[in-house]
Amino acid sequence: MMIPQTPFYYYDTVLLQSTLEAIHKEIEQYPNYHVHYALKANANPRLLEIIQQAGFGADCVSGGEVQRAIDAGFPADKIVYAGVGKSDWEILTALRNDIFCFNVESIPELQIINELAASLGKTARVCLRINPDVEAHTHAHIVTGMAENKFGIALKDLLRVVELTNELPNISFEGLHFHIGSQITDMQDYVALCERVNVIQDQLNQLNIYPSVINVGGGLGVDYQTPDLHPIADFNAYFQVFAQHLQLRPNQSLHFELGRAIVAQCGSLITRVLYVKQTDTKQFAIVDAGMTELIRPALYQAKHKIVNLTSRLDIQEKYDVVGPICESSDVFDKDLMLPVTQRGDILAIRSAGAYGESMASTYNCRSLPESFTDKEVEIPIDVKKSAAENLRRTQRKRNKKWFR
Repeated sequence: MMIPQTPFYYYDTVLLQSTLEAIHKEIEQYPNYHVHYALKANANPRLLEIIQQAGFGADCVSGGEVQRAIDAGFPADKIVYAGVGKSDWEILTALRNDIFCFNVESIPELQIINELAASLGKTARVCLRINPDVEAHTHAHIVTGMAENKFGIALKDLLRVVELTNELPNISFEGLHFHIGSQITDMQDYVALCERVNVIQDQLNQLNIYPSVINVGGGLGVDYQTPDLHPIADFNAYFQVFAQHLQLRPNQSLHFELGRAIVAQCGSLITRVLYVKQTDTKQFAIVDAGMTELIRPALYQAKHKIVNLTSRLDIQEKYDVVGPICESSDVFDKDLMLPVTQRGDILAIRSAGAYGESMASTYNCRSLPESFTDKEVEIPIDVKKSAAENLRRTQRKRNKKWFR
């Protein structure tokens, strides 16, 4: 078995295809539903090619992501561009490519988009990102829809901003955009969002304002603890929430921005054990991957399933699995039971397809790792078996205790 230089990202494209098919199966009954893949989760060109070919749109949060989506073949009329701080060159990139819509987060941004659109002789289509003040039960760092968060336009300012869109000659008001958070596994959070959107729409309709687009963002979470039990997110429950609780108007289109739920489970971070270090109180498995390759544990105190792919020993011992970075927070897990682990063993840190490669850094002058798909590299039988089992499993009811 030949293993490339570690650490590296490994992507199971068969599971990715199955995930995309599961989404298609759910939304085909709702012809006005449109899914945009959130590039911030993972902008690997090989994954983007697969997602684009499956017919999905793109959700971008930077000019670089807009360009990456265009380069990957996403149709411009399926690209939405959000983000609280869009620079002039990024706005111009989106305008020149005639993307579907800007999700606008403030009056100053709206005014600048109008000016730049005028300079190109274009009209910018916009949705107004509203801060709905809806709490998502997830990690505090990835809650985005509360009043104290930096995102979106305050509810009290909505009418004033809608009126402003009518005054700006190079702006076309299309609708409303919302996003309440990420790694959400409690569907009641989305029910609360739907109820808030319904109230907002009623208020706007009373003033003869009828948005044609409603964008409810994304944020659907995945099972990090037992990924083989739930390799594909419960898209049925997710889309049914909106079908049952969101009161769309005739001819309104509903847009979603899914990222983590599409790519998280298809990716693993493959790393090699450098040393096993014993102290008076701890046993450390020191690996060659660190927070530079997967920052979620350090940033969000997240836990990923870790598997020793090469140990053939039945005895298990307790380890702190840590990286080489000169930071005390460079820890993947503590007091983790693993088969007896030795120098040279290969570990797979699972569910690393989202916010792994896309958040990698060169801190400590480290090189960015390579990535491989199941079509490019031979992987240990343990992971292949997991991938095969993934495809045979039926989706199960989500355990609402999944978290981070």
